[in-house]
Amino acid sequence: MMYAQITQFTKMLHTLSRLLDKADKHAEAHNFAPEVLLNARLLPDMLPLTSQVQMACDTARLATSVLAGKQIPIFDDSEKTIPELKALIEKTIAYVSSMKESDFSGWEERRVAPPGWAGAFLGKDYFYQHGVPNFYFHMVTAYAILRHKGVRIGKMDYIGQLPFLRQ
Repeated sequence: MMYAQITQFTKMLHTLSRLLDKADKHAEAHNFAPEVLLNARLLPDMLPLTSQVQMACDTARLATSVLAGKQIPIFDDSEKTIPELKALIEKTIAYVSSMKESDFSGWEERRVAPPGWAGAFLGKDYFYQHGVPNFYFHMVTAYAILRHKGVRIGKMDYIGQLPFLRQ
């Protein structure tokens, strides 16, 4: 079960990379620097696109690490360009994909204490109450920023390829 969700992180991170490709093409087609999009926010009190991408990656990496009982790799979140963000996404996908199903044995009852947090959780509580919602919050916010700024993306760009059965 946990391994299936972790593979969903990788699918959605690939989606995020494709959304950045579309953002880059949009900026080029409309003769403005991609950084305009990377610095865009939905509202002044929200984080910009760059931070949304970084936090989606951070959440996938943190959730995967703590639930597998592994050391959390530290990435510096200093990305400023689309190629740098795409490299972060690829590095995150590589890390998350390196996990095996056996790494998550006992994850539901594992005590997890993410660094900097005030307390600890059972793995299942951390994952379902924070890991999944936080990951998708940053994914959807990145998508919404790009839509708001006129990038021609739609629901299927977000959902991605569906695994239809062949008949």
